Amino acid sequence: QKTAYEIGVRLVGSEMCIRDSILLFKTSIIFAEGYDVFGIGIYDVKFDGSSSNYATDIRYERRFDNTLFDIGPEEDNFFYLKPFAGVEFTTDSAFYAITGIYLEDNLGDLMLGEENKWNLTPSFGLGYYDDGDGKKLGHNLEFRTTLEVSYQLKNSDRIGISFGHISNANIGDKNPGVEILNFSYQKPF
Repeated sequence: QKTAYEIGVRLVGSEMCIRDSILLFKTSIIFAEGYDVFGIGIYDVKFDGSSSNYATDIRYERRFDNTLFDIGPEEDNFFYLKPFAGVEFTTDSAFYAITGIYLEDNLGDLMLGEENKWNLTPSFGLGYYDDGDGKKLGHNLEFRTTLEVSYQLKNSDRIGISFGHISNANIGDKNPGVEILNFSYQKPF
């Protein structure tokens, strides 16, 4: 049989372990490295000219370099899923708060086996969307997929171009979706 003292010491020990784990998680996010991404682009872009709801898209994302999940071989960092969070606004007063995951790989390493200054960054996220005066997307919960190519400058800043799609995956009454072409400047933090 355990005494009350022995049980109390074990409980305090587990509480400290949980507290230290939470503190470590918060500290790793706060002091993480990564990129602040500032973007401007065209919201509801259609290459066939069918869109009549063009607006300017303004975006900010913080991409953390902390790996959440490693789902690939150790030598290929393309399979390290990392978190991001951001906001997006349009000149039609639409607002999108998003969080998600991204992958990043050097295009030279990926295609030629030799690293260069070009990076490929696909991402997937979900968040709260408010239509404002713009295109009605059918639900407040919207998903975004994006494919980005960026070039790393000598000072480690990057310039990039991305193409993304926002839709509600048919959870709303309608699901017209929207495409976004975005140009970005990315600053390491």
